[in-house]
Amino acid sequence: MDLRRLRFLREFEERGTLGAVATALGYSPSAVSQQLAVLEKEAGAVLLEKAGRGVRLTDAGRLLARHARILLAAAEAAESDLAALDSTGRGMLRGTVRAGGLQSAARRLLVPAVARVMAEHPGVRLEISELELEQALPELRLGSVDLVISDEYDGQPRPRPDGVRLTPLLAEPSRVVLSATHPLAVVGGPVPLAALRGEAWVSSHEGTGHHAMVVGTCRALGGFDPDLRHHSNDAGVQLELVRLTGAVALLPLLTLPQPGAGLAYREVTGSVLGRRLFAVTRDGPPSPALTAFLTAVIAQARDLTDGRAADPDRSAADPDRSAAEPDRSAADAARQAVTTDNSAADAVGQAAGTIS
Repeated sequence: MDLRRLRFLREFEERGTLGAVATALGYSPSAVSQQLAVLEKEAGAVLLEKAGRGVRLTDAGRLLARHARILLAAAEAAESDLAALDSTGRGMLRGTVRAGGLQSAARRLLVPAVARVMAEHPGVRLEISELELEQALPELRLGSVDLVISDEYDGQPRPRPDGVRLTPLLAEPSRVVLSATHPLAVVGGPVPLAALRGEAWVSSHEGTGHHAMVVGTCRALGGFDPDLRHHSNDAGVQLELVRLTGAVALLPLLTLPQPGAGLAYREVTGSVLGRRLFAVTRDGPPSPALTAFLTAVIAQARDLTDGRAADPDRSAADPDRSAAEPDRSAADAARQAVTTDNSAADAVGQAAGTIS
């Protein structure tokens, strides 16, 4: 059986429709259907059956898809071993690494890591995309992306899917973001969340970790459901809505610029809110290029934690607490986590002290 056609089957198992597979791989739906029909002949079994207006895997299709996962993983491991051998023999690291992450993580972690690897390993090709975890995990499992930076907010633990490896990077506090003219901003000091019950709020789109965090935090600490009038996954848009319309936001420090341009950042009374960032990779031996890039990402996270790579105005951005001092325990975990298994999820939870 052709490994390329097995990849079509694996993609269909993950994505569920011929159209989604076609979009992901750059083929037409009819071409995908033709490739799977050829695979059926090679396998000597019916792999797809009609289901309503679409198709689904048969028992044989599911069985072969499981074997396809193993075969494709073995092929990837062989490529990694050959790349390592080639790097040893020629003295230059080569390969391609495709990484994605949230906007703030891409800006503060991935882009600096790209610059580090470009300087140290010019033979490595690096590709960066802005991705939410919900979008990135299927791509990671299928091999379209090699590394994803994701977040986990206090009280909003992420699922720990099989087949991936988590590496803790850093922890950071979150702040209520108010217009500088808001009465609670003028007063200064921590803000009781219940006092913001009647305000218009802004968050990321429904289905994201940030949206769930805002709703859950308002319910748990304020006793109300926020009036979420505005939605954007772009922190810059959220900040402009706060500055120009008086909306209220709840954002991690890495997303925040210097205050003073119509914005004020405040702690929540009686609670320490935060999020943790971690790198997610496929389980299995990483390629030398991916190892180099993950090492650079961890180094960048360490620099952020130690304050060496923080924005020059970062301490001013939060008059109550500097972003150069997020939880040290997360930084210590990152220093030990160039490679971990799913038990890294426990390390993340211990660093935050909130994951059950």
